Amino acid sequence: MTTTATTARERMLLAKDAARSIGLLGDGEKRDALLAIADAIEAAAPRIVTANAEDLERGGSTGLSTALQDRLRLDEPRVAALAAAVREIAALPDPVGRVLDERTLANGVSLTKVAVPFGVVGSIYEARPNVTVDIAALSLRSGNAVVLRGGTAAERTNAALVEAMRGALADRGIDPEAIQTVDEFGRDGARELMHARGVVDVLVPRGSAQLIETVVTESSVPVIETGAGVVHIVLDESAPLDWARDIVVNAKTQRPSVCNAVETVLVHRGAADRLVGPVVAALQQGGVTVHGDETVAQLAADVTPATDEDWATEYLSLDVSMRVVDDLDDALDHIRRYSTHHTESIVTRDAANEARFLAEVDSAVVMANTSTRFTDGGEFGFGAEVGISTQKLHARGPMGLAELTSSKWLARGAGQVRP
Repeated sequence: MTTTATTARERMLLAKDAARSIGLLGDGEKRDALLAIADAIEAAAPRIVTANAEDLERGGSTGLSTALQDRLRLDEPRVAALAAAVREIAALPDPVGRVLDERTLANGVSLTKVAVPFGVVGSIYEARPNVTVDIAALSLRSGNAVVLRGGTAAERTNAALVEAMRGALADRGIDPEAIQTVDEFGRDGARELMHARGVVDVLVPRGSAQLIETVVTESSVPVIETGAGVVHIVLDESAPLDWARDIVVNAKTQRPSVCNAVETVLVHRGAADRLVGPVVAALQQGGVTVHGDETVAQLAADVTPATDEDWATEYLSLDVSMRVVDDLDDALDHIRRYSTHHTESIVTRDAANEARFLAEVDSAVVMANTSTRFTDGGEFGFGAEVGISTQKLHARGPMGLAELTSSKWLARGAGQVRP
């Protein structure tokens, strides 16, 4: 379904108008709307896959990176996974109306703090059609309208997805203007979205460090920052070889193009002789290029010399940097210098070192003895995620439905006046 609006600003105003009715929908109405959206996405799968193939062909011819092509790609199973994610969101408890605090004043006035929708959620992202569905579904489930700017690389895919979702809302008698895209307006649409203060209530960027930095610095709309992932795993002196090998290989190769994939492995010097060779060999068997310091290169074959730039690089590919550190203090210093405060993990049998790592590392998610790939809204039980926030205000870590609500106080009295 095509909106009659002819400018990005008009589309955002339509979303703002629709937000009023979306915010008043009941739990069952929102759930049924999402189930209808899931069915519509499945029904439109052939059209969506065809549109995606056109985007991929154009991306390949214009030099779109391998990592972004992987994120862009949709086949029938991935479309089915999008629909399944929408159904999971539909099954989650309604976050609107939750009682966050309540009290009664001495004069008898009762106060209740409740969760309410933001109103209009905006998102700017690139080559990620899953975000089109995830953020739309999460926004609707939390009573919000949504304005999407998904980038040129996925423009046809996103258009097919938005058409299916808007059609599902219209069929349920729900205002389809609650889902808007400004893709066709290009960078001007993104700029309008960043400057739509008073129309769009909150903006969530997802993508490269450069995209996020641009949105954070240029927006007049309040932004929830989702950061790049220079993610670390520390192999402590007591790390079991099987844990170290399996966790590092999973964190790098299970899906290398995502923000929770490990980018730097730090190995305690006391375990280097025991761990470096087998871990590097396992990574290389999985097709990973290891960029190592001098010690790593001495302990393993076919290691690419690491540069200072490697420690700050989010590869999003089958590359990983590896450094031998003197001790846990050295590892913590390295993380403080290079971390983007996304996710860090330690592999250790030492309870004291585990406790210290969990306490001292200042990242959105800090782990012990597990893969960094678990930093994910779905894995955390939130359904699909809005993003992984690396800031400290309002939301931090994987963001689900609760993070798409604000709050208001309800005061109920019986004629009281303030003396």
